Amino acid sequence: MKITFLVPRDGRQPIGGFRIVYQYANSLAARGHRVRVVHAAFVSSGPVGPLRFMRRHVAEYLFRAATGRWKPDPWFDVDPRVTLAWIPFLAPIFVPDSDVIVATWWRTAEMLAAWPGNKGRKFYLIQHLETWAGPEARVMATWRLPLRKIVIARWLQDIAGELGEDACYIPNGLDFRHFAIDTPPRQRSGTHLAMLYHDDAWKGSGDGLEALTQARHAVPQLTAELFGVGPPPPSLPDWIRYHRNPPQAELRRIYNRAAIFVSPSWAEGWSLPPAESLMCGCALACTDIGGHREYARHGETALLSPAKQPAKLAQDILRLIRDENLRLELARRGHEFVQQFTRERAADAFETLIRSASTPKQAHSSTP
Repeated sequence: MKITFLVPRDGRQPIGGFRIVYQYANSLAARGHRVRVVHAAFVSSGPVGPLRFMRRHVAEYLFRAATGRWKPDPWFDVDPRVTLAWIPFLAPIFVPDSDVIVATWWRTAEMLAAWPGNKGRKFYLIQHLETWAGPEARVMATWRLPLRKIVIARWLQDIAGELGEDACYIPNGLDFRHFAIDTPPRQRSGTHLAMLYHDDAWKGSGDGLEALTQARHAVPQLTAELFGVGPPPPSLPDWIRYHRNPPQAELRRIYNRAAIFVSPSWAEGWSLPPAESLMCGCALACTDIGGHREYARHGETALLSPAKQPAKLAQDILRLIRDENLRLELARRGHEFVQQFTRERAADAFETLIRSASTPKQAHSSTP
């Protein structure tokens, strides 16, 4: 089959949703499908703007086209059998005909719905409730478009159901070649933690830093490592080390140095870093949100606390520091639990769905 994925920007920066798209592309190409990932330099969510803006946009598109600085090469190895494309605008004239075409963001779904049928049977991979990225009414309207919906988490499937829409549930697949235990959890310092830092408020990084600070007041030997794409947060204390855009091998080492991983987000689709930390043997302290509940079960595989309550998160951190047996048991159970989320299982479910696209509309589920 000819399969096309539509993504709304270049692939230079590591983005969890893009990782999932590239993983599907690799897996499907390995199964003999002809896969193309189309990156659009410009996907407007409103009026285009003044001519000078468009000139800057065209200049940037041409620069990236000439230099190749739009590909995910710095952080993800795309199978050479996958075709990567860089187009100036998300428009059907720039996208070849396919058997299946997949929107991966609310605006790509909005545009795909209006494209002619020869572009392929239309699917919508929903990886988050993207009201943070566009007008809520327009974002939610995309859930009702005549596209076959795929959701990565149960809480997203519940939203589809509330809207009267069918959605196939396919949880994310994890890459166990890149993330695993190198340092046994028992050999790690119980006071060393790790956390993703992001400057978007809904990622909760401010809450996470506050929780770490509160915990350190009680345990002065606490240390932490943060990582992220952008610059470090301002006025970072010397007991916290920051890694900007670390390579995947270094990220694995960060996870393997940490006894505890902290994930303070207010909302997530199906968050990858906490799952990766479990793959590497961390105990997980995270917020009680839908995107964490896919693998975080309170008292079984993690400790969960309410979002936007850093004091409660700090209490869980301290509990894991002070109770080594609990920390090691949660790390063991969390590691075992995530083993089910393989790339192969996700690819099997995805391939089955797109092959059955010509059958009558019905609800699908791939339950781990």
